[in-house]
Amino acid sequence: MVDNDIIVAPATAMGGAIAVIRMSGEGAVECCDKVFAGRSRLADAAPYTVHYGRIVDGDRTLDDVLVSVFRAPHSYTGEDSVEISIHGSKYIASEVMSLLVRNGARMARAGEFSVRAFLAGKMDLSQAEAVADLIHAKTRNFAIQSAKNLSGVLGEKISEIKKEIFETLSKIIA
Repeated sequence: MVDNDIIVAPATAMGGAIAVIRMSGEGAVECCDKVFAGRSRLADAAPYTVHYGRIVDGDRTLDDVLVSVFRAPHSYTGEDSVEISIHGSKYIASEVMSLLVRNGARMARAGEFSVRAFLAGKMDLSQAEAVADLIHAKTRNFAIQSAKNLSGVLGEKISEIKKEIFETLSKIIA
């Protein structure tokens, strides 16, 4: 079962130069607005725009950030979403996510963004599984195959086979 609440999680590995935190669900943009200090409110922002500002906890600035705004249904999950690009410190990422949780989000369960994308019809089951495979790929060949599956190649092949089965069944039954 998937909740319809606001979820947050790292979208990239932590500890590099840059990290991305993804938040999705009804009210995600407004939740981010509670901690974002920029030129204007994110809730008033046009979709598919990037905004420079700071993530603040009261008087304390956690980081200078870029926030990308995505509106339903044209986002990864099919829901309103934001992606917050921060400096890659694990500490900063943890602080930002904790702040978002205190302001109405909850930590996403493993694979929950992909589950929401699947349920919204943004990807088929083979593509959702390919996301997990691509994240965990340990070899070049496995990564290449996972990327192909993510592009929909496997889903298209399955659809072709399904169509052939139904055509054959209709001839047998008729």
